[in-house]
Amino acid sequence: MSDRIFGAFGLMLAIFFAWGTLQIQESFLSDTVGPKTFPLLIASLLGLSSFAILVRPGPEPVWPSLGRFVEILAAVVVMVLYVEALDILGFVFATTLATTYLSWRLQSPLWQAGLVGVGTAVGIYVIFHLLLGLSLARGPFGF
Repeated sequence: MSDRIFGAFGLMLAIFFAWGTLQIQESFLSDTVGPKTFPLLIASLLGLSSFAILVRPGPEPVWPSLGRFVEILAAVVVMVLYVEALDILGFVFATTLATTYLSWRLQSPLWQAGLVGVGTAVGIYVIFHLLLGLSLARGPFGF
């Protein structure tokens, strides 16, 4: 039953997405592909896959226990706090904290989770900020 609900929701979302795409006003200076092509392709793929789920659902899922559900909810809270902490702590510190917590909850020992957190934050900072020149949230120390 849950797959059918998911499929119906996805199909409605695809229809809404396609309708919104068709509302885009095109300029006479647009290229041959136009601004509608990619969104319509995405809407088509979403609609086809949602229709397939709606017509041929899988077996009923096994829902997580209450304890596991609380852990999932805690991960969502950490991600929301991460977004809020970006402006205050900066990208490197906020990413280190969030990645460390999530790695720890995925059964890594705390010291390994800390290394993963630092490595992930510094690695992304080096690639996206230093190499590609993208702007990331600056913290109290400028990174």
